[in-house]
Amino acid sequence: MTPRLTAEFWVSAYLARLRLADIMAYLVKRGDAQAGAVLVKLSTLDGQAQLFHRRFDMLSGTRLWEVLTQGPEAEIDAAVSRQKARDPDLWVIEVEDRAGRSLLDQDGLA
Repeated sequence: MTPRLTAEFWVSAYLARLRLADIMAYLVKRGDAQAGAVLVKLSTLDGQAQLFHRRFDMLSGTRLWEVLTQGPEAEIDAAVSRQKARDPDLWVIEVEDRAGRSLLDQDGLA
């Protein structure tokens, strides 16, 4: 069995990778250190945003990031608030990048 990274380790590594790429990111909510789910909100600083979550692809057996919702930033913030109310173990990261870079498509982040 392949050992799983803890949520805290993954979040720390992701934030470090964003810093190295000069992409602003903030830890909005700290979740369960071991196994909390992670949401990534990507704000393009023009009033629009996307909300990503990680899911398991049954066909390939891999985890991948997909857009949970997108649209006006206020609507994304409301979606995040609903998720936080349902899941006390949830991690929330906010990324701000005018070019829309989240780096979630890079190797090692799935």
